[in-house]
Amino acid sequence: MMNLDFSFYDWGVISNYVLKGFYFSVFLTVVATLGGIVFGTVLALMRLSGKKWLDVPAAIYVNGMRSIPLVMVILGFFLLVPFVIGRPIGAEYSAVITFIAFEAAYFSEIMRAGIQSIPRGQVFAGQAVGMSYGQNMRLVILPQAFRNMLPVLLTQTIILFQDTSLVYAIGAYDLLKGFETSGKNFGRPVESYLLAAVVYFIICYSLSYVVKRLHKKIAIIR
Repeated sequence: MMNLDFSFYDWGVISNYVLKGFYFSVFLTVVATLGGIVFGTVLALMRLSGKKWLDVPAAIYVNGMRSIPLVMVILGFFLLVPFVIGRPIGAEYSAVITFIAFEAAYFSEIMRAGIQSIPRGQVFAGQAVGMSYGQNMRLVILPQAFRNMLPVLLTQTIILFQDTSLVYAIGAYDLLKGFETSGKNFGRPVESYLLAAVVYFIICYSLSYVVKRLHKKIAIIR
């Protein structure tokens, strides 16, 4: 029977191995979320524009990205971009760009649903007071859509944090890589993977609890 020993995980090991990966996972999550929301909102507006030359390319992009496993997108971008531009861009930069591009497709559908949830009467009211399409979206529709979709956006962000573990495929140093490296160096891979699972669970469960509380508050405000 295997004896598990977690005693080697002191503060020195955590600071030298795990925290570096944790910082990158958080950085990747935040940047990909912000970039994905901005790019995704643009895609959502393109799909709702009613103009085929905007709607069709956006729909192809969104449906295409959502039909490919993330790990394949990560690997494809990491391998193809250096071939195209003639030089490597590094695992971390590749991961950031890939996650923004991939998550934008999912945030786009969330934002599209949020925009469509706003009553048409408010759109007509904005038009009645002389607002342009852009002003109506920026001042009336999008603020309400963001508020309505905030719990869903945060839930997608939690999923994104979990997905950051997939950057192991290109050798980026994320949270999982930090545990894996420390486990290999101290000859305790099983303990490292188990502890990594516990850490991911604690972080994601805690964030999910916060999102549930936020969802209840937003429901009360409505």
